[in-house]
Amino acid sequence: MTDSLDTLLAQIRACRICRDNPAAGMALPHEPRPVLIASQQAKILIASQAPGLRVHETGLPFTDRSGDRLRSWMGVTREEFYDPARFAIVPMGFCFPGYDRNGGDLPPRRECAVHWRAGVLAEMPQIELILTIGQYAQAWHLGDLRKASLTETVREWRAILESPVKPRVLPMPHPSWRNTGWLKKHPWFEEELLPVLKQQIRAMI
Repeated sequence: MTDSLDTLLAQIRACRICRDNPAAGMALPHEPRPVLIASQQAKILIASQAPGLRVHETGLPFTDRSGDRLRSWMGVTREEFYDPARFAIVPMGFCFPGYDRNGGDLPPRRECAVHWRAGVLAEMPQIELILTIGQYAQAWHLGDLRKASLTETVREWRAILESPVKPRVLPMPHPSWRNTGWLKKHPWFEEELLPVLKQQIRAMI
């Protein structure tokens, strides 16, 4: 990594904006622990949502059941997944946002993308493919290519992937086990999109 990326990552990991100067609403209810893997070698960027509690505790992205499913979708081993020369993992929110009143994860904190995302992406000009996981990443990275709902956006994956936008973008649902019902309702995701995803990744790594 260059000195500028090293410096940026140190600033991000020391960030306490969401706790000390929140953009709106309540401050982060616990000590921040920003989690990301930025790389100037990887050609693939995983643009995810925000860390869950287990990731917050371990400090490593996708160390949970969602990570197991995502690696299965991608057709990669754990060792390949955590190799920064192969994959960068930069969520929309770097810290675990806490739980809502129903026990689900809150949305990514607004402060992260506003303060840090453009700078991190600028340090990774070599990225050729972005996997946008969930609606928040798709809202940031897809612009006018994004449809009215996540399902409509993911259903248009071929047109989005083949659009002239660079880096190329592939929209995906979140691999949370809460989305098992969505996967059963939309079998085309596993039958049509995942084989292309695996082929693309294997060719690039």
